[in-house]
Amino acid sequence: MVAHERRIHNLQKPTCICIIWFCLLVSLSHHGRASSTSASIFNLSLPHQHPFPEHVVLNVQRKLNDSLSRRQLLTYQQDDGTTASSPIPSCITGNPIDDCWRCDPNWSANRQRLADCSIGFGQGTLGGKGGQFYLVTDSSDNDAANPIPGTLRHAVIQPEPLWIIFSSDMGIKLKHELIIGSYKTIDGRGTNIQITGHGCLTIQQVSHVIIHNVHIHHCKPSGNTLVASSPTHVGFRGVSDGDGISVSASHHIWVDHCSLGYCADGLIDVILASTAVTISNNYFSHHDEVMLLGHDDRYTADKGMQVTIAFNHFGEGLVQRMPRCRHGYIHVVNNDFTAWEMYAIGGSASPTINSQGNRYTAPIDPNAKEVTKRVDSNEKHWSGWNWRTEGDVMVNGAFFVPSGDGVSPAYARATSVQPKAAAIIDQLTVNAGVFGDPRYYYQIIYSIASSTQTSIYFITFIFASILLFDSFNYF
Repeated sequence: MVAHERRIHNLQKPTCICIIWFCLLVSLSHHGRASSTSASIFNLSLPHQHPFPEHVVLNVQRKLNDSLSRRQLLTYQQDDGTTASSPIPSCITGNPIDDCWRCDPNWSANRQRLADCSIGFGQGTLGGKGGQFYLVTDSSDNDAANPIPGTLRHAVIQPEPLWIIFSSDMGIKLKHELIIGSYKTIDGRGTNIQITGHGCLTIQQVSHVIIHNVHIHHCKPSGNTLVASSPTHVGFRGVSDGDGISVSASHHIWVDHCSLGYCADGLIDVILASTAVTISNNYFSHHDEVMLLGHDDRYTADKGMQVTIAFNHFGEGLVQRMPRCRHGYIHVVNNDFTAWEMYAIGGSASPTINSQGNRYTAPIDPNAKEVTKRVDSNEKHWSGWNWRTEGDVMVNGAFFVPSGDGVSPAYARATSVQPKAAAIIDQLTVNAGVFGDPRYYYQIIYSIASSTQTSIYFITFIFASILLFDSFNYF
């Protein structure tokens, strides 16, 4: 009897092994069919990297379709059977992020609703959701190592989740880098918040940070000093680059409705294995190297970087890097590129760049019509890189050079969800930047005042006029 059971047990072993191998092969085959460009779940380089980026892309399109459908439903039938548009509230644009919270007349009493409105790879970024509100009442930044309560620096280094708001309009001139902790939201809605100075915003080795509705400009290098990163830790910081926002080794980061320009280095840099990032609804202007995604061509951990760039306005005075990518998967969707001097989107080290429903307006310069630039690489090396364009509109001679899977018009999986054409760009980006912002007049005044001996009375008069104008146009 025992021998008989042993014989049966031995026969079951290869059978079980065959079943396991068969299930594994079926699973791998299924994942391969689901998306030829998706990362395999057995080959993820970062723990918070999405295993199937194409699914995230499709979800962005679904959310956009839903918002546009709701806008279209605001019509009514006339007596003669024709359709006419009914009055559409100014809060409804078809932009899925804005339509998620702006139509609530009591949004200021339900601020944390914003955390439910992110899309793309940064979807699910919590910020300070569920935490207490922290009211910033003091605009000073006199001691980076020992910030006083009531300041922005004191707020961002606290260990618990916080939703940070401001008591009034403020100009915050940073003395050194502002090192932001995990689970923080900086929410400038309802106030005019200008962040300038040395270092500006540093998001390093943290997660779940939301930066919303603030001006960030004229950021300069700083460092070689002590800076607090928590109430119990003060560390020595080397020299920073002077980025507006620096994201390093972090995940679940969302930068939304900010206005950025005039910084010493990048306006937004995302480097060193950061992922799950969304950069949306921002207004970029007056800058050379706008956005860097990826640390170095040799830094292969950035293969897991995934960034969504959506509904932004790339405005006047920009030169290049909108963005400049290394490795990773970058989804550039429904942005308005109105100016560049060298190129709009560049890259190296074989990043995937998925450009959908953008409007690219080329400069007058006949030598700068190409949207794309492969940096320090010849066609033999970049011909296999997956750079693709779908639904983009090219203006004034602009052209996008696809490669890899993007060369074939059939690169995408069959789906009923298609990217919306750039014809609706004006509608989607109408509120890009800080709400009610009169497009960088503040920063221009700051630049004039900083570089000339212009009368302080004249500057005060202009600034007061803009504040008056802004008060009538906010929201």
